[in-house]
Amino acid sequence: MTRTPLAASQLPPAAPALHPLVARYLTHVRVEKRLAQRTVELYTLDLQKLQASADKAGVALTEVRSTHLRRWVAQMHSGGRSGRGIALILSGWRGFYTWLGREGLVSGNPVQDVRAPKAAKPLPKALSVDEAVQLASYQPPSGQGDPQLEARDRCITELLYGCGLRIGELAGLDARASAQARGWVDLDAAEAHVLGKGSKRRSVPVGSKALQALQRWLAVRGNWAREGGPGENALFISQRGTRLTPQHIRVRLKQRSLQAGLATPVHPHMLRHSYASHLLQSSGDLRAVQELLGHASITSTQVYTRLDFQHLAKVYDAAHPRALSGGLPGKVPVKASNPKI
Repeated sequence: MTRTPLAASQLPPAAPALHPLVARYLTHVRVEKRLAQRTVELYTLDLQKLQASADKAGVALTEVRSTHLRRWVAQMHSGGRSGRGIALILSGWRGFYTWLGREGLVSGNPVQDVRAPKAAKPLPKALSVDEAVQLASYQPPSGQGDPQLEARDRCITELLYGCGLRIGELAGLDARASAQARGWVDLDAAEAHVLGKGSKRRSVPVGSKALQALQRWLAVRGNWAREGGPGENALFISQRGTRLTPQHIRVRLKQRSLQAGLATPVHPHMLRHSYASHLLQSSGDLRAVQELLGHASITSTQVYTRLDFQHLAKVYDAAHPRALSGGLPGKVPVKASNPKI
C-alpha cells in the first residue's frame, strides 16, 4: 500500500523530541534496512502518534498493551481517519514492536492482533469500450505536436490497454531481448514478455493495433537513442535518450486523455483494469484473465474486474445443468413436480 505525499501543513509544526527507542528504531530502518527517506519520514510521523498516545495515557512505550491500541484505533476512526490510513499506521507500529522484541525489550508484540476497521473497497475505475478506443485511436490535429512524441505515446497507450501491463512492467521493457532484459516484445510471435510482481515472468499476446503502433515507434526511436547512453536498451525513451520513468508515463497519458476529449483524466492502472474488464465481459473466462494479468490468486482477479451480476446470472443460466433453463445444450430441462404434503 502506498500513501500520497503529505503537504507541509499536515506535518506537526513543533514535534516533540523523539523517544530514545523510537530514535534508535528509525536509525535502524534508515541505516540497516536502507528504507527510502520518504518511508522513514512516514514512520516518524506514525511513531510520533504512538508516542503522543502513550504519553497521554501515562503508559511507557514498552508497557503498551493491545487494549491501549484498540482504544487509540477507535479514537482515530471516530476522528475521521479511514480504515486504510489506520492500517498503514498499525503496520508502522507493528514493525516497531517487532524490533523491540528482537532487542529483548518487550515480551510480545501488542499490535499483532490489532486490526484496523474494515474499509469499503471501491471498484477500480474503468473506461467504457468506446472511451478506450477513443483514447487509443486519438490523433492530434494535422500539423500539431511532434510526430515522434505522438508515435511513442500512442504505442504506450496501445500496449497498456492492449496487453494489460502494469506501469512498472511497461517502463521496464527493452527494445530487444537479452539476458539482462527485464522485458521485451517479440514482434514475430506477437508476445510481450514482462517481469511482474514477485519477479514472476509472464507472456501476454500483443494485438494487431499495438503491433502496428510499436512498429511505427521503433521506426523513429533511433532518432533519440544514444549508443552507450542510460536509455540505450530501453523501449520507451525521452527526447534526451533516457528511459521513461513511470511518473513521466503517467503525465503523458493524462495529457493524452484530456486531448482526446475524455471527461476523466486517465492513469495507467485504469487501462489495465479496462483491459481486464472488457476481456471478462466478452469471454467470461475468469481463469484466463487471471493468467493474463499475472495474479497469483483468483481472488485478486475477482476484486479487480467488474462483472455485473446480470451477466454472471446469464452465463450460469445458460451453462449450468442445475440452472433454471436446464443449461446443457440439447437437453430439455426437467421440472420437478410439487411434492404432496
